[in-house]
Amino acid sequence: MFRILTLGMVLCLVACQDPKTTVDFIVSNAKIYTVDEAFSTAQSMAVSDGKIVAVGTNTDIDSKYEALNRIDAQGNALFPGLIDAHAHFYNLGVQQQQVDLVDTHSIDEILERLKQFAAEKNPQFLIGRGWDQNDWEIKEFPTKEMLDALFPDLPVALTRIDGHALWVNSKALDMAGITKTTKVSGGEVVLKNGQPSGILVDAPMQLVRNVIPELSHKQQVQALLDAQDISFAHGLTTISDAGLSRDVIELIDSLQQTGDLKMRLYAMVSNNPDELAYFLEKGVIKTDRLHVRSVKVYADGALGSRGACLHEPYSDLPGHYGAMITTQEALFDLAAQIAQSEYQMNTHAIGDSANTTVLKAYKSVLKDEQDRRWRIEHAQVVRSEDFDAFSLNILPSIQPTHATSDMYWAADRLGDVRIKGAYAFKTLLNKAGKVALGTDFPVEKVSPFLTFYAATTRQDTKLYPDGGFMPQERLSREETLRGMTIWAAYSNFEETEKGNLEVGKVADFVILDKNLMEVPFSEIPETKVLYTVLNGEIVFKK
Repeated sequence: MFRILTLGMVLCLVACQDPKTTVDFIVSNAKIYTVDEAFSTAQSMAVSDGKIVAVGTNTDIDSKYEALNRIDAQGNALFPGLIDAHAHFYNLGVQQQQVDLVDTHSIDEILERLKQFAAEKNPQFLIGRGWDQNDWEIKEFPTKEMLDALFPDLPVALTRIDGHALWVNSKALDMAGITKTTKVSGGEVVLKNGQPSGILVDAPMQLVRNVIPELSHKQQVQALLDAQDISFAHGLTTISDAGLSRDVIELIDSLQQTGDLKMRLYAMVSNNPDELAYFLEKGVIKTDRLHVRSVKVYADGALGSRGACLHEPYSDLPGHYGAMITTQEALFDLAAQIAQSEYQMNTHAIGDSANTTVLKAYKSVLKDEQDRRWRIEHAQVVRSEDFDAFSLNILPSIQPTHATSDMYWAADRLGDVRIKGAYAFKTLLNKAGKVALGTDFPVEKVSPFLTFYAATTRQDTKLYPDGGFMPQERLSREETLRGMTIWAAYSNFEETEKGNLEVGKVADFVILDKNLMEVPFSEIPETKVLYTVLNGEIVFKK
């Protein structure tokens, strides 16, 4: 009788236990950085229907859940899906169909790449991007004659690495109708011996772009899919695309609806009257993967091409101040127009004069509004008296690798005094409370690990300079990770749905072969992605 009672009690206990909940999958044996308020860590995570169901120890999760699938992280670090707060996703894809001039170190190397591409592709218009005269032995702008000798009848247009200068040949100049008398507000047709040299800075570049054949629908689709493959391989799950046209935004939406494009995109609408009017009237667009609620505006050009607008002349070019692409009056009018909507104004500002003007324009219309989160993209050179204008309502959106790319020549442009307010990441964080971090690819490389490395070390990958460039402006590892996840999500009005690994948020995460929070800094640039998971789906596996 005793044995019968004992067996009955055991059966009752088993039957009375709560059954385990079935989930889509469990990740176990990981070091999970949740990036919650306490910056807590965990070992295991349960995911179902694209959302995080539970986070805890291996024992906790396994005692409550059973999974249809499982990922064994084998002790590797797991982070929230990485968010690039400022990049050019579509342009990255387009660039895959053009001549890649990144990391070229001489004009001869560029010309060789152009000849090879032209021979293989037989293009109607030869297009490339990525040259930087600062990487050459003679650090001067090139001229049209160098291209004319090879391509007298084929139009050529080569965009500088920062996107703010265009090197073209005579054929392209003729097609665009550009002569020595051409004047375009917000830029410069550079002359040499009284004639166009072949270099266009900022606004006049559009004259050439107007005569470049448009991409076909098939080419546009391929560009987006190529960019997605590259981004997923680098652990990116959300990208803020800094300047998209209506047709590309609508193409993105259609490809996301069919499931061909899975990447989450925060779209900044390109600033032109027709498209601005269309989107402001339509209002915010929000789906699971597309969010349209901001406008990308260009205040000035770039420092590398001396197009950034400064209060005082360039230290290495007396009498030259750079230029505003959008005038002060137009900036104030735009700010007033956008402020009447729910849209965010995200303005590219590099020079200290441009930053001063944008900050004044923002403050003039935001007044007492406390949650507009208008952004200054780059905030690259800021006067000491202007730092206090940054806040959670006027956010700095910065790209750490710009500092380590520009540090070789930035002081020459700015001098010893102004350089102290340049690339001031820690100062901006202290003033604003949050910073959104990005790469600005394809201006810089796609890798978010270079972003992490540059922010925390202020060095290039050769460990130069010793101790870091302006080391007082380094960010901590935790601040940097927040800037690439939850703070970036905040800058996109998406912090309630993504950016950290809390129950109820989307299951966007990456597993890496190196723990960014623990490995020696020198190892960070070589980090590889093992898994990229978006909405609970493995979209990249090494």
